Amino acid sequence: MKRMSTDFLPGPLPDLSLNTARSNVRVAYQGSPGTVIEAMVLKAFPECIAVPFKTSEKAFEALESSLGDIVVLPIENSYTGSFHQSYDLLLSHNLQIVREVQMDVELCLLALPGVQKDDLQTIFSHPQIISKQNLRDAGVIGSAQAAELYGLNILECNFQDASPNVTRYLVLSTTANLPKKHGQYKTSIVFGLEEGPGILYKALGAFWKREINLTKIESRPNKGKPMRTLGTDKQFNYIFYVDFEASMAEVRAQNALRDLEEIASFLRVLGCYSFSRTIRRENSARDQTE
Repeated sequence: MKRMSTDFLPGPLPDLSLNTARSNVRVAYQGSPGTVIEAMVLKAFPECIAVPFKTSEKAFEALESSLGDIVVLPIENSYTGSFHQSYDLLLSHNLQIVREVQMDVELCLLALPGVQKDDLQTIFSHPQIISKQNLRDAGVIGSAQAAELYGLNILECNFQDASPNVTRYLVLSTTANLPKKHGQYKTSIVFGLEEGPGILYKALGAFWKREINLTKIESRPNKGKPMRTLGTDKQFNYIFYVDFEASMAEVRAQNALRDLEEIASFLRVLGCYSFSRTIRRENSARDQTE
């Protein structure tokens, strides 16, 4: 009989060591002033110290170097789908998901004061460009907060291609949550499988047998070993990210992971956290145009 390893289990969070609602919590993220992600950070953590970085990789490294308390990472959007590089970061860094936040952002068409929509010949993606260069034939797509920050007027609200435009963000820390048996929890895992007929079906069946709902399945090429040899052919070698609705404190979740580990080439729990059903929305741009 194969002995179960507990390597995939996250360590418990020391009491009071992670309180994301406290004042002065340092939130690292990829972005700059006036961006949508900054608006989300300030909405979700109103008393925080926002710490922007040029890349998510740098934000992760800052957290690992104790230059931040938590990091915010966009993981999927209701219109464009998954952010694939974000999934790669989850695997390449040893951080734990401790929360998720969903936000419905209304994008606007912005321009300098006095500029009309008919005057526009170019549209940019960041308001700093037209603000610094005083471009009077250009507009920009941004948030209502960006208009206020850079002294721009809102020409049109709800300018995005799709509405609602919801982005789901993960909040990560160097330490894991201590989950409870009861409550609405989501657990995120990543695992690999050896080649074989029906092997993915068998892996996911561990959750079906215990009536655990899967909310997300994402496959990515294994960067450490992207190809596998099958006879004379080379095929992609995939790893799988799965979110399921259960707490790691529940016996059924523990048993499902034990079954999965029996057939997985590797298994890692990325985090167990309360999931958000409430969409956080920044202040409507319409309030600023009325």
